[in-house]
Amino acid sequence: MRIDNKPVIHKANTSYVLMLALVAAIGGFLFGFDTAVINGAVGALGRAFQANSVEVGLAVSSALLGSAAGAFFAGQLADRYGRVKTMIVAAGLFLLSAIGSGIAFGIWDFMFWRLVGGLAVGAASVIAPAYIAEVSPAHLRGRLGSLQQLAIVTGIFVALLSDYFIAVGAGSADAPFWFGVPAWRWMFWTEVPPAILYAVGALMIPESPRYLVAQGREAEAGAVLARVLGGDVQAKIVEIRQTVLRERKPQMSDLVGRHGLLSIVWIGTGLSVFQQLVGINVIFYYSSVLWQAVGFSEQNSLWITVITSITNIVTTLIAIAFVDKFGRKPLLILGSIGMTLTLGTLATVFGSATLDAAGNPALTGNAGIIALLAANLYVFCFGFSWGPVVWVMLGEMFNNRIRGAALSVAATAQWIANFVVSTSFPPLKEVGLGFAYGLYTTAAAISLFFVIFLIKETKGKELEEM
Repeated sequence: MRIDNKPVIHKANTSYVLMLALVAAIGGFLFGFDTAVINGAVGALGRAFQANSVEVGLAVSSALLGSAAGAFFAGQLADRYGRVKTMIVAAGLFLLSAIGSGIAFGIWDFMFWRLVGGLAVGAASVIAPAYIAEVSPAHLRGRLGSLQQLAIVTGIFVALLSDYFIAVGAGSADAPFWFGVPAWRWMFWTEVPPAILYAVGALMIPESPRYLVAQGREAEAGAVLARVLGGDVQAKIVEIRQTVLRERKPQMSDLVGRHGLLSIVWIGTGLSVFQQLVGINVIFYYSSVLWQAVGFSEQNSLWITVITSITNIVTTLIAIAFVDKFGRKPLLILGSIGMTLTLGTLATVFGSATLDAAGNPALTGNAGIIALLAANLYVFCFGFSWGPVVWVMLGEMFNNRIRGAALSVAATAQWIANFVVSTSFPPLKEVGLGFAYGLYTTAAAISLFFVIFLIKETKGKELEEM
């Protein structure tokens, strides 16, 4: 046993830990892919099923409701049956959703299949950061935890790029593609291969050592830790045992203190909610519609969306490089400042633009270029800060006893906030894009003070110290 407060230094098996994190992060890839793939199919979907605007809106947002439910129950499933088994269930749900969405006969069964996909997305949003945090050495945890966000934004990019090439190859999303099947259906079927890969990968990785210790399977936990950390891991097992073993299984009631929810749960929930209230998913769910509304062609709008997703990937790589050097809190502060300035610019440009005959803002002169630059700078600011850092912190800020349940609450709140922002954007767009982006600017400004006053740095701390 350790006799001081200094952590035991192990020589980590970096390549093995990276492999485990990459497999878990495939869930993040599918998370991003599943939520973004509908971007290129929205218009064709409405026309194919002769759906009204309310039905189309529900078709887009039904996945988010499923995500909230999936996130809420995933933590409990992971604590009862294990992290790996929960990944396998999520992979199966991704596969069913991809196939079902592509063969849907009407708008209502399409919503059902999207809801199934949402359950998988919600589960992935909880289980991937938890598993990565639990298998990663403290000095690598920030960078490995950032793989979740890198996987998400890569999934978004691949989904949007595949939408673009399928639409261009067919002539439009409505037109027949391979075997005479409409192109928009193939957009959803492209999710089948990564879903199968996720299931196969999950079957090949070991269970989280912290879960194994909680189940009394310490020999198995020791074998995993020996491969991850190297050297004598008995002291680490004792340390984990002291934090996770209880007389009963973890329950949601563990999150409640004398005065309601524990403060750390509120803070984690606040991080999740602010990540959505700044409006990032408006860019990825409605960007093609948004840029068409301000005068760009359908093809150019899809291409702009692809470029924006590339920006998101590049900035996430920046976060991976610096999150363990600069820390979590400084990146969040810089991101909040940058998002406030760029969103404020978008609100000003859209709010001051003249309206065309259809009531959409007409970006004349340099206004269109300014809006494009501001939008991509906004994604840049989000991409190196609130995108990856929130996932890192959610995976590490809760102690071992409450991590699964607390992550479920925080991720559920995130998906509810995502649903509110996504479903409110179409009516807000009718009021005015300047007004909509003004609300997102306000949320970004508030997030700055939230971080300054409430967030504590977690860089370099072991999970047992939380």
